[in-house]
Amino acid sequence: MSAPDVVVLDYGSGNLASAARALRVAGAEVSVTADPQAALAADGLVVPGVGSFAACMAGLRAVRGDVIIGRRLAGGRPVLGVCVGMQVLFSTGVESGVRTEGCDQWPGTVEPLQADVLPHIGWNTVEAPTGSALFAGIGAEERFYFVHGYGVRRWELTDTGPLAAPTVTWAEHGGDRFVAAVENGPLSATQFHPEKSGEVGARLLANWVATLPGGAR
Repeated sequence: MSAPDVVVLDYGSGNLASAARALRVAGAEVSVTADPQAALAADGLVVPGVGSFAACMAGLRAVRGDVIIGRRLAGGRPVLGVCVGMQVLFSTGVESGVRTEGCDQWPGTVEPLQADVLPHIGWNTVEAPTGSALFAGIGAEERFYFVHGYGVRRWELTDTGPLAAPTVTWAEHGGDRFVAAVENGPLSATQFHPEKSGEVGARLLANWVATLPGGAR
């Protein structure tokens, strides 16, 4: 069985080389490109992101990444957002008083964390619910690497109709809780950087790759 084909979307933001390297270790065939046809056709699409919400959305729109994400999800094709690549999947980002529209795949606002020490940089545990596919085989004591000062502090998607409710993982910094990961059908995302999280991040990426067409091992 061939390895699943994963595209890391190149829109001028994110740790592209490290993300690609980590995904290859996880068992995927990886290309880094902004080509829309390749991004639409791949078994999995990874949307990285570093920097500001507004800058990432501008870069994403410049390569029609928001359209690519929407089309993939409409066809049930997997997408994984990482760090700001997770944040832009929500409806709105607010940074330095500036509101920017996101991809609106989930309702919610990315806003400043409320903690004495910001940004949140370093290793932290997460609270993953039972049944999570991303965190399968990963213990509650494991730590992931975070670099951010903004996050989603309230989960606002409550009416899922006949669809299964999303699996939401939380973390805490300085007494403030925020969304650390989401699994919602074909759409998954992490606020932390799995590609910088050592062995435990590699296990999480392998779990995601295993869910892709041809990815079961």
